[in-house]
Amino acid sequence: MSEILVSFRDVTKSYDGRVPVVAALNLDVHRGEFLTLLGPSGSGKTTTLMMLAGFEDPSSGSIALEGTRIDTVPPHRRGIGVVFQNYALFPHMTVAQNLAFPLSIRRLPKAEIAARIARALEMVRLPAFGDRKPSQLSGGQQQRVALARALIFEPKLVLLDEPLGALDKQLREELQAEIRHIHARLGVTMVYVTHDQAEALTLSDRIAIFHEGRIQQIDTPEAVYERPANPFVAGFIGESNRLTVQVVDTTRLRLEDGSLLATLPHALPPGTAALVSIRPERVVIGAQGPGNAVVEEVVYLGDHCRLRLAHAGRADFIAKLPRQDAMAVPTPGTRITIGIPADAVTVFPAG
Repeated sequence: MSEILVSFRDVTKSYDGRVPVVAALNLDVHRGEFLTLLGPSGSGKTTTLMMLAGFEDPSSGSIALEGTRIDTVPPHRRGIGVVFQNYALFPHMTVAQNLAFPLSIRRLPKAEIAARIARALEMVRLPAFGDRKPSQLSGGQQQRVALARALIFEPKLVLLDEPLGALDKQLREELQAEIRHIHARLGVTMVYVTHDQAEALTLSDRIAIFHEGRIQQIDTPEAVYERPANPFVAGFIGESNRLTVQVVDTTRLRLEDGSLLATLPHALPPGTAALVSIRPERVVIGAQGPGNAVVEEVVYLGDHCRLRLAHAGRADFIAKLPRQDAMAVPTPGTRITIGIPADAVTVFPAG
């Protein structure tokens, strides 16, 4: 079991004293891990990060760093690095002066400050940019400087609040790789907030999925995607087909159109309703002919085609056809046969 660096215990945050933004949160952050807080807007993820940083106070409960309570300690005394979406660089300072600032207030010797600035600029691949002002940098370069400033004083913990949200897709992916490599090289603990599922799956050791102020599931990226804990997680992470079914027996579920879907659900009584989640990429697309689905729409997405099908009493059943597949792409109106492997079906009790 890895060492626990941060502990939230029964932490609640409410701005009006009635509706909690974060409700009875219990969360441990392990030393050296990359933990992502993921959820829709208003789910409580950013408020959780801001309470850890010290910019918001819990309404109740406690937050500890290395076993010592910090929820009453001011932000500048917590020794935590923070990276924001808007960079938060001092516009009147050069890059080197921005990096020197957290070291100067800690009264490090000038020679040590200069050495750390040089190392930090090398780390984020900006060795020749020390004399530039933030206004002379691109958005990606400014975010690299903000990351270097958060790491330069060697904190135990770095918090990142949607740091790539303002960047275009290609630059986001480049900086995702850079953050991942820096984390692996330094081993510093990082807590990252995003609403981007792909980003969370790419970066994280673990993902905590928030909804209405509570963690719905916390686990590895593979586990939250392949084994979602509830319908919200199944619908929020990635894309899924959600169907209402009736339990026939311990091995069969009846779909809305009367067909049977073989699987092994949770121990649900025969005759009861259930909800199933099926990932589009797990749908097996068979031959054209007198099949069990009709192609309603085909969308070309480069590495795969997204098929919208009429199936199981619905007109919005989604399947993905990889482009390396030898099968010809069916056209709208074509009948095809699809299959769903038993292990591709996740079953939840209805309601």
